[in-house]
Amino acid sequence: MRIHPLALSVLPAALLIGCGGGSSDGGLPQLAAASPGTLQACANLAATLVLPETRIISSELVPQGPLTVQGATAQAPAHCLVKGKMKERTSPVDGASYAIGFEIRMPQAWNGRFLHQANGGLDGSVVTALGAVSGAAPVSPALVQGFAVLSSDAGHPAPTPFFGVDPQARLDYGYQAVGTLTPMAKNLIKSAYGKGPDRSYIAGCSNGGRHAMVAASRYADQYDGVLAGNPGFSLPKAATTQLWKAQQYAKVTTANDAAGLPNLTTAVTPAEFQLVSNKILAKCDALDGASDGLVNDVAACQTAFNLQNDVPSCTGARDGTCLTPEQKTVLSSVFAGPKNSKGEALYTGTWFDPGIAGANFASWHFGSPATRDAGAVAFIFTSPPSSVAAFTAIPGMRYALDFSMETDYPKMFATSAVYAEAPWSYMTPPNASDLSTLKNRGAKMMVYHGVADGVFSPVDTAGWMDRLQANHGGKADAFSRLFLVPGMNHCSGGPTTDQFDMLAPLVAWVEQGKAPDSVTARARGAGANVVNAELPASWSATRTRPLCAYPKVARYNGTGDIESASSFSCK
Repeated sequence: MRIHPLALSVLPAALLIGCGGGSSDGGLPQLAAASPGTLQACANLAATLVLPETRIISSELVPQGPLTVQGATAQAPAHCLVKGKMKERTSPVDGASYAIGFEIRMPQAWNGRFLHQANGGLDGSVVTALGAVSGAAPVSPALVQGFAVLSSDAGHPAPTPFFGVDPQARLDYGYQAVGTLTPMAKNLIKSAYGKGPDRSYIAGCSNGGRHAMVAASRYADQYDGVLAGNPGFSLPKAATTQLWKAQQYAKVTTANDAAGLPNLTTAVTPAEFQLVSNKILAKCDALDGASDGLVNDVAACQTAFNLQNDVPSCTGARDGTCLTPEQKTVLSSVFAGPKNSKGEALYTGTWFDPGIAGANFASWHFGSPATRDAGAVAFIFTSPPSSVAAFTAIPGMRYALDFSMETDYPKMFATSAVYAEAPWSYMTPPNASDLSTLKNRGAKMMVYHGVADGVFSPVDTAGWMDRLQANHGGKADAFSRLFLVPGMNHCSGGPTTDQFDMLAPLVAWVEQGKAPDSVTARARGAGANVVNAELPASWSATRTRPLCAYPKVARYNGTGDIESASSFSCK
């Protein structure tokens, strides 16, 4: 995949919008700002509210107080919590019960905005609708900012892949749950406040980022702002690539697990990943003008660093100070991405970045293929899906090692009488490089991606942005911007500045026309609401950095505090 010659950039950030407004809006419509409202109904909604194909299970007023989600605690305002289900049914294929479960939290003091919180992974559970949707351990979730927030299970009752046997559950997970929930949520909000939302947003990271990307394409008429983090918009290809990675790493493992299968964690140890990370820094750290443990100039780094030449080769035993020639061959292949026997690329490769030393990066490479991706590929991204009995009879690692990129990979594009829509079709945004509907109605989109993501390729996302620009005459930045986060793993973690609020800048862009040239990101050192244990000891606990709109790069100004975002400019 071509890397933009100017280089890749950074991400949204810790509490503030960074630099000011951006390029011209190209004459696009300007959407009006939302106006606040006050909760008028709550506890009676369960008994009185009638919505199509919807059963309201409960409605209650929740007093002001703490809400904890994924280790981060926020002081939530008093709000109405409504829980319910849509389209309850029994599957004619697997006989299981299905519904689209949801909850929506509506603050008493409402800012007039609706946020659809798109959740990650396989969905399957209704995560607390706090709206903690941007950056690691967000400090100001959407509910705290005054949004009415919706969360759902995307149409199946457990975070396991077996729902992929049911054709409708597949479609709900792919895109239809968002299309079903959105009008319901807007009507429910209208019943609670006496008016519907003035502005509607959708946001999420990982699979939640995919949901947001799909919504930007399929439901652009329903959303004014889209925030997509580390988006898996090529999820079926990424998941099959995870199985292929397991096959590559298995070539250099030094021990087996209890089932006699390769223990992938022995393929490249934490010390060996750290070695590669250090060598990347040695070649690339100063390319942006500052030797600070972050590589902002990602494009230049891919030319400056060479795995074969810059990392010592072992002449004796592996001891963390070298890589064997076989390890180098495997890592080179993994970072280049898979190809079939014809030499055709099956998924985008990824970048060398110091963040590959992050524990999350290794977890996705070594743990995920057997525990997450095998099941997802077998049931959700293959048509027809595997047999539950056959799949559960073997270890997930066995499935990963036996998966064929020649004969099994193409099944993501297959259909049948029962499974009439292919996984690639229902999982991905149709014509993702043409967002004319979003653009023409004045809506805006912000995308962020960690440069050291271990599962969804940031190169894929940068390539999407390049294609979007080309398709919209080089003016896509009037409505859509990408921010890359140096050092960040999948949605968070790694040696990085990964705490930020992308939602506030998105609102300012949608409702005030303030295009974000950059956003300020903060490190999560001592004193943060959730501390990042992987921060280098030499960093300030409160380091900040500007994350620049792609393809600009944060460069040191030559003077000023190297720990402060104000000492860097987007160039």
